Amino acid sequence: MSTFAWIFLVVGLAVFAVRPGNAVPTSQKTLPATDSATTPHRTRLYLKDGSYQIVMSYRISGKLVHYISAERDGAEEEVPLSLVDLDATHRWEKEHSPDQASDTSASPEPPAIDPELLKEEADRASLTPEVAKDLRLPEQDSVLVLDTFHGAPELVPLSQNDSDLNRNTGHNILRAVINPLSSPHQVAQLKGERSDVQLHVASPVFYIRVGDDTVPPTGGTPLTVDTHGASNAIKTDPASSSASDQYVITRADVRTGVRDIASFRIGLLGTGQSQEDIVETTSEVLPGGHWMKLTPKQPLDFGEYALMEVISDKVVNLSVWDFGVHPVAPENRDIIKPEPKRPLTLERRRPE
Repeated sequence: MSTFAWIFLVVGLAVFAVRPGNAVPTSQKTLPATDSATTPHRTRLYLKDGSYQIVMSYRISGKLVHYISAERDGAEEEVPLSLVDLDATHRWEKEHSPDQASDTSASPEPPAIDPELLKEEADRASLTPEVAKDLRLPEQDSVLVLDTFHGAPELVPLSQNDSDLNRNTGHNILRAVINPLSSPHQVAQLKGERSDVQLHVASPVFYIRVGDDTVPPTGGTPLTVDTHGASNAIKTDPASSSASDQYVITRADVRTGVRDIASFRIGLLGTGQSQEDIVETTSEVLPGGHWMKLTPKQPLDFGEYALMEVISDKVVNLSVWDFGVHPVAPENRDIIKPEPKRPLTLERRRPE
């Protein structure tokens, strides 16, 4: 064959190969490299026999699918629509779209947490609730008061006090019956003219542990209390505090070497009628039922006070929590201060 004939034959075959209607059957093509399928602006055109073409774009025109081949440098080709698996093509496009890929890598689905573990974590947190920023109630103390010293919040443990100075941070109950019709009279007397605990704010907040069987109760020392004929029986009850009990703040009458606590009319509590030297409180049981929060209904003046528990309409607890309010007093002892959480830091190490 002459040289001219060979040239004519090669050119003719090349023209025949790139004509749109003469594409090589798709099923006979080899699969492209994996990285070409993930190149931007490229997708897969699946055929019903399971094979696919790597294309830059495609469009449906009647019974034909026209596409720009990414394997043959952008050549436009076509294939019968009856051979194309559009469902598989659309599914692949959806799974490999740029938005889907970024969402999957940036915010993976978090693992499911066992509800029982979440409940246990909430129960543990309710044992030591946060009352100020980075300041939590402890587990071992039963009565504390939130104070502020030099602008910083502090928790101050309160001790119960009776005439024999049986002081502890537990919860003693020393019952005494008060005649609701009698005039105010002395029901308890505390030794000393000044409490060991001196607060620096006029509106302190008290926290009392309730319903906790882990703290062993202790009984208070009996007092001799004149109830003016209402009852001469005073008994010690080691039961712990109840969320249904009321609490009032009584102002102590400071005398030489002692502080006197006077009786009051229990029936007037909650009626809005004021009683001299009595400040009522509002109570709130914190989530979890382990702590009760007490807030005075009015600010406290300078002086000496006692937090008293009202057990029933005639019975009070004479084991009181005593404290004073003096803004210039020194800082209290055994206080609990905020503990900020340490930020998590990652240590960078150079490869060895």
